[in-house]
Amino acid sequence: MNASATIVKEIPLNGTKKGLIAVSKVDAPYGEGSDSVASIGISLSGDAKNPEWKVHLPLGNIDDVIAALQLIKQ
Repeated sequence: MNASATIVKEIPLNGTKKGLIAVSKVDAPYGEGSDSVASIGISLSGDAKNPEWKVHLPLGNIDDVIAALQLIKQ
């Protein structure tokens, strides 16, 4: 696999001392020719490049996910 990740933003994880949320764009996450994804990683240790949890979102689903998260926040 030849994935290339670029961290776009690191956000302090609320309620932790060192934790953070890392938002990245990953090109070719599943091998050559695979579509880019947004990756959201959660690291309790503060290591943005090695999160304990992560989710990959196809770029075409980002707007719907943001809308759903906004509903939760209301």
